[in-house]
Amino acid sequence: MKKEAILYEKIGKSLNCKVCQRRCIISEEKEGFCNMRRNEAGKLYSLNYAAASSVSVDPIEKKPLFHFYPGSTSFSLGSLGCNFRCKHCQNWTISQADLGTIPTQEILPEEAVNLAKEYGCRSISWTYNEPTMWFEYTLDSAKLAHKENIKTVYVTNGYMTEEALDTIAPYLDAANVDLKGMSEEFYKDLCDARLQPVLETIKNMYDMGIHLEVTNLMIPTYNDSDEDIRALIKFMVEEVGVEVPLHFTRFFPYYKLDHLPPTEIATLEKAHKMAKDAGMKYVYVGNVPFTDGENTYCPECGELLIKRDGFDVVGDRVKKGKCSSCGAGIDIIY
Repeated sequence: MKKEAILYEKIGKSLNCKVCQRRCIISEEKEGFCNMRRNEAGKLYSLNYAAASSVSVDPIEKKPLFHFYPGSTSFSLGSLGCNFRCKHCQNWTISQADLGTIPTQEILPEEAVNLAKEYGCRSISWTYNEPTMWFEYTLDSAKLAHKENIKTVYVTNGYMTEEALDTIAPYLDAANVDLKGMSEEFYKDLCDARLQPVLETIKNMYDMGIHLEVTNLMIPTYNDSDEDIRALIKFMVEEVGVEVPLHFTRFFPYYKLDHLPPTEIATLEKAHKMAKDAGMKYVYVGNVPFTDGENTYCPECGELLIKRDGFDVVGDRVKKGKCSSCGAGIDIIY
C-alpha cells in the first residue's frame, strides 16, 4: 500500500524528498533513486508502506547488537529498496528489487507490534534492507511499540538526513550503523554514496543517546589496509566514544564481488588488537565461528562476562550492570 510521505517539499512541479542524503528532486509521475517514493499529482508517496518482504524472530545478537538486551529476541522486518548500490550486498534480491517483482505481505504497524508481543520479543528491528526506505512505516510502528514497552532498532547504512533522524530519534532506542569504509572513494566506487553523511549520523545518534553499535565489514583490497583500520578507529575514539561496541566482520565472496577471497582471519585479529590498543572497550570479530571474538570481556580486569555461541548467549556474568569480578561498570542495557 502507499501512504503520503512526511518529509518533502515542493519545488515547482517537482518534489524534494528529505528522507535520505540523496535528497532526490522527483519530477511528476517519477520515482526517486530508491524507487520507493513517487511524485503523484504533486504529492510524494511512500509506495511500500507496510510491505514486508522478510519477517523473522531473530536473536538481537544477529543485528548485531551485543550490548542491548543481550540474549533477547527481536521481531525483525524488511521491505524493498535501498539508497545504496553496494556491490557486495548480501540482501540484493530485496534491496535492489522493485515493487511487484518479489512477493511481499502487508503487515500494518498494529499487527507488527502485536506479533512482537505474541512471540515474546523485547524489541522490533527494521533490518534486511535500509529501514528509511519505508520511513513512515517504521515511524508509525515505533510510536506504537513504545506504548507497549517494546524497544525499537534500526539496522542502517546511516545515510538518513538530519530531518529524518530528528523525527525518528524520540522513538528509536538502538541502532547498528554499517560503517562500510573510511574513504569517499570507497563509498563512491562500492556503494554509489558518500562517506561524510554516514559519519555525521553516527555522531548525531551518539549525541542523542540512541544506543549505538558500529559494524565494519572488512573487504580484501578495498577497506582492510592498516590505513583504513587506523582511520576508522581514530574516528570512533576521537569523535564518537570508546564505549561504543565496534564489530569487525568477515567478508565472504558475494554478488558483484564474488571474485574476491574471504577476509583473512589474521586481518580481523589485527584490527581487533589495534582497536583495543587505541582504547576501545568492546571490540568484536564476526562471521568467524569457533573463536572468542564475539564474547564480552570486562574492559578493566579482562574477566569473561558474556559467552556467546554463534548468536546464542550461553553465559552472562554481568551483575546489575557491573563486572561480577572487579565491580567495574559495564556499558550494557538490560
